[in-house]
Amino acid sequence: MPNSHESEGSAPTAPPAPAPAHETQPNRQELEELTAELARIEDRYKRALADLDNYRKRAAREIESRVADAKAAALRDWLDAVDSVERAMRMEPAGPCVDGLRAVLDQMEAVIARQGAQRIGAAGDQFDPERHEAVAVQESADVPDRTVLAIERSGFALGDRVIRPAQVVVARTPEHVH
Repeated sequence: MPNSHESEGSAPTAPPAPAPAHETQPNRQELEELTAELARIEDRYKRALADLDNYRKRAAREIESRVADAKAAALRDWLDAVDSVERAMRMEPAGPCVDGLRAVLDQMEAVIARQGAQRIGAAGDQFDPERHEAVAVQESADVPDRTVLAIERSGFALGDRVIRPAQVVVARTPEHVH
């Protein structure tokens, strides 16, 4: 700790000398350069923000797409089991096992419905290659050309996305022979 008589004897320090006016005032050229640099930095900042926003949107779409693909793949696996149960029921339309198979099929369809999938394709629909796969063509004068006559295997969709097209028999207008 300094003695009081030591601090009393020291001379007061002078304030720093003011800087020359030309050093404190930026000149017009420096100001223009700084303004241009600021504009470049702001532009880069805005571009970086836009790039980040685009990346976030792209990543969200990618995640949604992958989730939808995984959901569709899991549903396709279930559909194979549904097809097997339906074939077993067609093989023996009456008997002690049919009631049990019907109960199992109802449970499977409930699981599929909870996932948002629905059956597509019904007799009487107009053939749509996006939703139907023609496995046979049959001449018929009773219905318009390209009408679905029968469903061989049900199709399924998640919303507007077809998971599996329905396999159908399609009507063809008979050609008249002269």
